Amino acid sequence: MSDISAGHAMADGPLQRWRLLPTDVVRGEVTVPGDKSVSHRTLMFGALADGVTEATGFLESEDCLATLGAMRAMGVQVERPGPGRVRVHGVGLRGLRAPTTALDMGNAGTAMRLSMGLLAGQAFDSTLVGDASLTRRPMERAAAPLRKMGAVISTTDGTPPVMVHGVGKEGGRLQGVVHDLQVASAQVKSALLLAGLYADGPTTVIEHAITRDHTERMLSAFGAAVSTVVDGSRRTVVLQPPEHLQGCTLEVPGDISSAAFFLVAGSIAPQGKLLVKNVGLNPTRTGVIDILRLMGADLRILNPREAGGEPVADIEVHAARLKGIRVPRELVPLAIDEFPVLFVAAACAEGETMVEGAEELRVKESDRIASMEAGLKALGIPCEARHDGMVLAGCAAGSRPFGPGTVDSRGDHRIAMAFAVASLAASGPLLIEDVANVATSFPSFAALAGAIGLALAEA
Repeated sequence: MSDISAGHAMADGPLQRWRLLPTDVVRGEVTVPGDKSVSHRTLMFGALADGVTEATGFLESEDCLATLGAMRAMGVQVERPGPGRVRVHGVGLRGLRAPTTALDMGNAGTAMRLSMGLLAGQAFDSTLVGDASLTRRPMERAAAPLRKMGAVISTTDGTPPVMVHGVGKEGGRLQGVVHDLQVASAQVKSALLLAGLYADGPTTVIEHAITRDHTERMLSAFGAAVSTVVDGSRRTVVLQPPEHLQGCTLEVPGDISSAAFFLVAGSIAPQGKLLVKNVGLNPTRTGVIDILRLMGADLRILNPREAGGEPVADIEVHAARLKGIRVPRELVPLAIDEFPVLFVAAACAEGETMVEGAEELRVKESDRIASMEAGLKALGIPCEARHDGMVLAGCAAGSRPFGPGTVDSRGDHRIAMAFAVASLAASGPLLIEDVANVATSFPSFAALAGAIGLALAEA
């Protein structure tokens, strides 16, 4: 077992377990990898466009490489001319070719659900498969509304494998319809808008809770006519089916979901200051910042700018005494992927924290409410899971509420990374099991965590 010290990278290959020792100080600068959501969409829209799409900041994680492999399997030439760079030679809206085998999406739920919409209007049939974790995740939430457009999709008891019969195979087209979404899911919305590229008439999606809008922004960047009207928490998106999309040049911003681990690390560490650079601050993604500030976090936005149509900035984080809060429901969809590490922040806060309206956490890579409750209780944190969230008791100021102990991350990358951050407020060593899937979203996490001061080691 060898500790990771500042400036030293992890050994090659996925890790099955991490061991972390308590530390007192985090300091330095971190540049987080490119946004996973934007990276997936860059490949898909680039493939469907006319001409070449070039992107920098592409996230070279297993999830995004699964999407890259799927595009190649359908005849799209994708080059990787350097680290974080992709060049997609688009084949046009109707230029994809039938894959010769099932499209393997690995652990990427985003890739699978979006692909269901992309494939529904094609002139060929396709099958989508994934790893053991993805095969347990619900797909009817996307399949059912797609069927209202005329899509022919079957799932396996509601989960993958997913079989898509391309309606264009017989010269048919999908129908543009109005979707009134009852589930707050950017993946479902994006699947419907991708299908809308092949619809006869406009596709309208009505949301009752605002979700991330990367798809709408990217559709506009590729030349599609998409409009958005916001009325309080109600958001209506209308896509007119385009004759074609046009390739473009994109800069993928840093992923705020990855930055969240360092925002919490800098907030709960007893001492230190962090600068997290090039963070995407899309307003549909900044719930984690709003929630942490409500808890008393000292986050300072520096050097705001724009990259690839998305707002970005650097964030300076200072140690702070956090307080428990009742998380506003309207912020929950804007921070849904960040709740595992926000639960860690809540355990370090004075007073009770309550989260409601987060039932979407039940259908992520793991049931993240159950996974976090089990891990928190294993480390001595008083908490109670609810069907749509959690209540955490918090701790006294200046205490180290976690551990020592062992946590099973249940193969969920965000659970593993959240408990790695918890080592900054632990009273003894932490052992985190089943961490190999961190490579699906944040391959460099362990190296960056070591560089700012976490005592993380292979076990």
